[in-house]
Amino acid sequence: MWDILSALIPPAVVATVFCTFIYKLLRREMAPRTSDGRLVSEAEAASGANSTSVETGGTGHEGTDTDGASKPSMPAAGEVPEDETGTERP
Repeated sequence: MWDILSALIPPAVVATVFCTFIYKLLRREMAPRTSDGRLVSEAEAASGANSTSVETGGTGHEGTDTDGASKPSMPAAGEVPEDETGTERP
């Protein structure tokens, strides 16, 4: 009986490691994601970082649209906007 059990232990260990790997892979790949592809937990952590700016007087929503996407910053009145190369436009 012990010889049969000792023969089954290595395949059982390999099968357990394989199943554990597949479980972790599926958990990572099937995790809920936001519309831009980030994990929901990462997005919540980023929004938690924005909540600290509320405590310091910011709104926590600078540079974002209502749906959370970033928007380009507008130049202040009287400033000349720059193009992508960093030079001023005439």
